[in-house]
Amino acid sequence: MSNDVWPLVHAERAALIADLEGLPEDRWDRPSGCARWTVHDVVAHLVDVAESTRLGFVRDMISAGFDFDRQNDRGIARARGATPAQTLHRLKAAATRTTTPPAPRDSRIVEEVVHGEDIRRPLGITRHYPREAVERSLRYQIRTSTRFGGAAELVADVRLVATDLDLVCGEGPEIRDTALELLMATTGRKALR
Repeated sequence: MSNDVWPLVHAERAALIADLEGLPEDRWDRPSGCARWTVHDVVAHLVDVAESTRLGFVRDMISAGFDFDRQNDRGIARARGATPAQTLHRLKAAATRTTTPPAPRDSRIVEEVVHGEDIRRPLGITRHYPREAVERSLRYQIRTSTRFGGAAELVADVRLVATDLDLVCGEGPEIRDTALELLMATTGRKALR
C-alpha cells in the first residue's frame, strides 16, 4: 500500500464526478445514505471538505461553538450551489486539491468512499472501488476511536473478516462481509452482524 493517499482520493472524486454528470436535477433531491442530507447536500459536503484547510476548519469549529453538526451544516450551505450543476462544477474545481482539515490523511479516502456510497446507493449507481481505497478506509476505521469518527470501540470484541480481501482483524465472534460492507458498517450506515 502506498503512503500517498492523494492519488486514491483524486481518483474517487473523479469517479463520482463522472457518475453525477448528466444526473437529472430532481434526483439530486433524493435522501442520501447520510441522515438528514440529500444527495445534493452530500456533494456539497464533499466540496466543503475538499476545500477545507486545517486553519479554516479550526476557525469554522470555533464559529460553530464546537458543534460538529453545525459546522458541517454551515459548510454545506457555503459549498452548495444554487443548482446541482453549480455544485458539481465546484466539486470539479476542488477535485485535485490536497488540503485537509486537521485529521489523518487516510480519513480523506474514508470520506470519499463512504460519502460516495451515500450518494450512489440511493441513486442505484454501483461502483467497483479499487481494493486499496476500500482496504485503507476499513483499516483506518478499525484503528480510530469513535471519538474521532472511527469504530475502534465498536469492533473491539469482534473478528472482522473481509470476504473479498485478505483482511482479518480482531478477536471474538466473527462478522463476515465484503470489505465495502464492513466499511459501511463501521461508519454507522448499517448494523454490524
